Amino acid sequence: MADLLPLFPLGHTVLFPGVVLPLHVFEERYRELVRSLVEQRESTPRRFGVVAIRQGWEVGVDAAEALHEVGCAAELRRVSRYPDGRFDILAVGADRFRLREVDRESRPYLIGTVDWLPPDPPSRDTALAAAVGTLFAEYAAVAAGLQGRTVEAVELPGDPGELSNLVASTAVLTLEDRQTLLEATGVAARLRKELRLLKREITMVRRLRALPVPVVELQVTQSLS
Repeated sequence: MADLLPLFPLGHTVLFPGVVLPLHVFEERYRELVRSLVEQRESTPRRFGVVAIRQGWEVGVDAAEALHEVGCAAELRRVSRYPDGRFDILAVGADRFRLREVDRESRPYLIGTVDWLPPDPPSRDTALAAAVGTLFAEYAAVAAGLQGRTVEAVELPGDPGELSNLVASTAVLTLEDRQTLLEATGVAARLRKELRLLKREITMVRRLRALPVPVVELQVTQSLS
């Protein structure tokens, strides 16, 4: 059965289950979204849908003209309010969903009719996960070395599913690559895609001797809950 979910479209972010998402909320329509979540009863899950923008912008008249079909619900965990009404919020990725319809009229923010996608079953792909973890560490070290920096060793999750989501959200990838990883069916499929992507990125970094984003973004600052 489909559910209704308030949507927070983002132009440069794809949220994955279990990954922390900090947001600064300044546009009025999304301030109202946060206020509506805060006003809910504590027994009601304070969830909103994070979905990547396929066409349009995050703010303004032409905001979010078209959205990707698959997104991830975010559970609101912490809210800090500024005197002028802005918010800093902290949310954690929960379940993935497929967007069926978008209501652009009922509220200032978008409301999605969503079908929930099944969670990834427990995975025993430990060898595949180990290969991804090794490549990710190599990529981070090579990229950091371009700026004469070192990346401190990070203890990656031992669970293959958690690792696949963390790497997908942390590695420097295009939005389209991240979206493909979010839509992957099963942990093994996501890990195999990550192996190919990391190999490609390592080759590009070594050949170009440059990164498309600041190397600081390679730091694993997002953690799993």
